[in-house]
Amino acid sequence: MNILFTLLKKNARQYGMLIAMIAAMIFFGILTNGIFFRPVNLTNLVLQNSYVLILAVGMLLCTLTGNVDLSVGSIVCLVGAVCGVMIVDMHFNPFLAMFAALLIGALIGMWQGFWIAFVRVPPFIATLAGMLAFRGLGQVIMQGQTKAPFPKEFQVIASGYIPDPLGGLTIGGVSLHLFSIVIGLAVVAFIIIGEIINRKQQKAYDFDLLPRGIWIAKLIAIAVVLMAFTIVFALYRGLPNILIVLGILIVGYHFVASRTVQGRHIYALGGNAKAAKLSGIKTEWVMFWIYTNMAILASVAALVFAARLNAATPKAGQNFEMDAIAACYVGGSAVSGGIGTIIGAVVGGLFIGVLNNGMSILGVSTDWQQAIKGFVLLSAVAFDLYSKRKNTK
Repeated sequence: MNILFTLLKKNARQYGMLIAMIAAMIFFGILTNGIFFRPVNLTNLVLQNSYVLILAVGMLLCTLTGNVDLSVGSIVCLVGAVCGVMIVDMHFNPFLAMFAALLIGALIGMWQGFWIAFVRVPPFIATLAGMLAFRGLGQVIMQGQTKAPFPKEFQVIASGYIPDPLGGLTIGGVSLHLFSIVIGLAVVAFIIIGEIINRKQQKAYDFDLLPRGIWIAKLIAIAVVLMAFTIVFALYRGLPNILIVLGILIVGYHFVASRTVQGRHIYALGGNAKAAKLSGIKTEWVMFWIYTNMAILASVAALVFAARLNAATPKAGQNFEMDAIAACYVGGSAVSGGIGTIIGAVVGGLFIGVLNNGMSILGVSTDWQQAIKGFVLLSAVAFDLYSKRKNTK
């Protein structure tokens, strides 16, 4: 028990928010008499927060440098407006319009990255200018109108579900999306194999290892939680398409951030920019590609949001940047940079989504929801600063 307590104490930043999210889910599950855990509600929880999670993945890289991107919500508005005009008004092929949207996102990111990395305009100012400019351009393109509806092949990005080639399974009158369960089992097996390989590598280099019993308990807990959620999705309509997209983004960016040279350069830049530059890291190009990447992911979020709403509106993306920034800091990213994980940002985004969803079911007004989210963000940042001061003593 003492070992477990010590482990949690040392990894409070990593595990604290995950435990808090699980506790919040149980809390809302009890208060709503189980409504929160209904398959349709948990599916909607993922669909409603998909754009925040996409933005949080990119925003985490910005926060690792000690900065943020205030323009992502306006990029969502601008890219959604372009897609709406191209698809609804000009009848472009939806896939061609999506490609154009990603290209526009890349160009916007390069524009902002140029000013930040090479002209050395502070990211706060450069992205604040982008927030104003791109929102204005989006509204000019929309001319105060809403562009709708989108064709089904476009809507399927955010509202579709993976088909079941296995034909499904019915047990006691309850239908299960069998292919979703197979995917869940494959993901669990992948994680377990990865953990085994990682433990062997740590042992080979004489790193500190978790006690074997706790490590096995951790794997069992991960497997149980993942399969529980997989079964919940399988009881409704299976895994949503957007969940597959999110999974690919999370795994890909987690690998880049934790296992590649580029990822180590980002952490080094956030930890000490001067030292990183002196060690040979091309810090200007690192910043350039971070903000280019952020705009591309904002374009992906724009496509997802427009597809879910089935419309492009002048108000799209409003306050999205705040949700993404909050997700990163609530998920354990340090205010000063250099600390944070992709998984942590996703957990932070889900935690905020759980709060929104649970409070909505309970009938809490949106005003109180905003206030509570503000207090949660303040608490997360205060905890980060407290931990840092405690560790420096």
